Amino acid sequence: MTVTLYDLSVPTFLQTTRAVGDVLDKARAHCAGKRADPDDFVNASLHDDMAPFHFQIECVTHHSVSALEAVRTGVFDPPALVGEMPFAELRGMIAQAEKTLAAYDREEVNGWSGKDLDLRIGPRDLAFTSETFLLSFALPNFYFHAVTAYDILRVRGVPIGKRDYEGRLRTR
Repeated sequence: MTVTLYDLSVPTFLQTTRAVGDVLDKARAHCAGKRADPDDFVNASLHDDMAPFHFQIECVTHHSVSALEAVRTGVFDPPALVGEMPFAELRGMIAQAEKTLAAYDREEVNGWSGKDLDLRIGPRDLAFTSETFLLSFALPNFYFHAVTAYDILRVRGVPIGKRDYEGRLRTR
């Protein structure tokens, strides 16, 4: 079986982005049942030196949608972080990411295979190909922020489990 650039990116990003959306919906429903405010999650973090929940959700979109845009253009230039926003807007951000990811054309994405992509992070200049950027930078960051968002909700009492994080598996 040949795995294409599209196969390793778009459906992978969609599976987890949809799972994050579902987890956010469960968090909202949990709050409604407890008469709690889901906006209380917005600035929550796992540790004092870790970025808050809203940052994790923004980074899920940056390391999926913006990563694919980087592969297309050869430059990773995600939009500036929005910062603190209401929980409902975070859910809207994930919904927009789902919509954007679902609109990518298989042939177009596959046409970006092997392209050069240069990334400057602080003092480091990193030279990638489309594939190495996605596999060694975008996907690890994407999963890190998705699981951190999940963990923040879980530690704050939202009744979610591993299957919620996995989302809908892509079986045969």
